[in-house]
Amino acid sequence: MSPLLWIILIIVVLLVIIYITAYNGLQRAKVYTDEAWSQIDVQLKRRNDLIPNLVETVKGYAKHESETFEKVVQLRTQLTQVPASDHEQIQKVSNEITDSLKTIFALSENYPDLKANQNFLRLQEELTNTENKIAYSRQLYNSSAAQYDQKLLTFPSNIIAKLHHFTKVDYLETPVEEKEVPKVKF
Repeated sequence: MSPLLWIILIIVVLLVIIYITAYNGLQRAKVYTDEAWSQIDVQLKRRNDLIPNLVETVKGYAKHESETFEKVVQLRTQLTQVPASDHEQIQKVSNEITDSLKTIFALSENYPDLKANQNFLRLQEELTNTENKIAYSRQLYNSSAAQYDQKLLTFPSNIIAKLHHFTKVDYLETPVEEKEVPKVKF
């Protein structure tokens, strides 16, 4: 074989290796992003499983707060009916549930017996831990999405991404009302 043929063969082999490496990197990044979303989904399910127990525990102490409980149960039901692929709607309802749970936890301040109830305290701790896990999972998702989106924009993987119709994924964003600076009064 002539030296020119060897050079051409080496170049072709290198291009194939670059192509395979870029394609596999894109696939890996997409899988990590999907897995990170799955972790959010798992934590939301865990929270949804804990909510009925919390509501029942609190109901006995705060009978006249039924509007708050109904809202939490309604939002929980609404969340279970959102299609799994509608990440934006899932996050919207999830944020509303978080706000409603804060209201229920605030109720405990008005009911000393409830505040001392071991079942309530355990549920409150479980939900707080779950909320922390949801926050961590959201961070992980955004990190995975950033890495994936970066591969879609950088050479040479951007060429492979266009050839195989890889699409950008959106970050999870904090609702505007949660970005506001809290008002502290003494």
